[in-house]
Amino acid sequence: MTTAFFSHDDYLKHNMGAEHPESPDRLKAILSFLADTGLEQELDWVRPEEITRDQLLLVHPEKYLHQLDLITPTRGRVFVDPDTAIMPDSLMAARLAAGGNIQAVDMVMSGQATNAFVCARPPGHHAERSRAMGFCFYNNVALAAMRALTFHQLERVAIIDFDVHQGNGTADILGGDERVLICSSFQHPFYPHSHVYQQPSNIINVPVAAGTSGKDYRNLVENAWLKALQDFRPQLILVSAGFDAHRLDPMGELNLESEDYRWLTEIVTSVASDHANDRVVSTLEGGYHLKALAESVTSHVQVLNSVY
Repeated sequence: MTTAFFSHDDYLKHNMGAEHPESPDRLKAILSFLADTGLEQELDWVRPEEITRDQLLLVHPEKYLHQLDLITPTRGRVFVDPDTAIMPDSLMAARLAAGGNIQAVDMVMSGQATNAFVCARPPGHHAERSRAMGFCFYNNVALAAMRALTFHQLERVAIIDFDVHQGNGTADILGGDERVLICSSFQHPFYPHSHVYQQPSNIINVPVAAGTSGKDYRNLVENAWLKALQDFRPQLILVSAGFDAHRLDPMGELNLESEDYRWLTEIVTSVASDHANDRVVSTLEGGYHLKALAESVTSHVQVLNSVY
């Protein structure tokens, strides 16, 4: 089996403006680099479908979904927070991003793919149960987790989030759900300045100081996560794959390299090999330096694709 790679042209239609860091150019850079390396030919490319309303309701209440529908403009942009704009095609792209995660879980759980990477935008891990923020509208990884727990009736799902910004939305939605272990590393203090301390027992936070090297980051993560993941014995691992902790990224102040993302992915696949029959579904979150993003995603996907 191969790695399923989810992408859709309509992800590019969500455009928050020429100066906005979460731009369509992010996906263009990734896809171009995959083509240049030849890795694209080794992947199982899947065109996702939009998530259904009923599937969204597993995570987000109807009142919130209705509010997003109401504020979607017929032209131009409406800002839902200072950093997050919604335009006519935004929710379609968000539904396709969330739908890709649902389909990826289904493919991996049914054995159609060993693992999957959802190369989607907008991202999702800042979206809380009833609040859009931080470039996010629907929480893709939380929706994937609920799909695995409800439809596939899994008992233990792990989420690993290595974005430079904490996945506050994932913590808001799944904090306290003992079926889910959330391992999260992020720069601190940093946006979104929440959900760091006094966390439920199913969340393991690794706050990382600005300027931390890749070597020191690896030590922090390994010490905090590895035993907990092995003890939890996840039946599926979901990844909120943010690449903005790279040393070149303009949105963060950490010093990771693409090789650190390769190492992180090897940690994920090793635990998945031990407990989850190699099942991993990863979804794109942050990463805003185009060259660093493309190289880091490629390192991540190369490791996923090396699992047989």
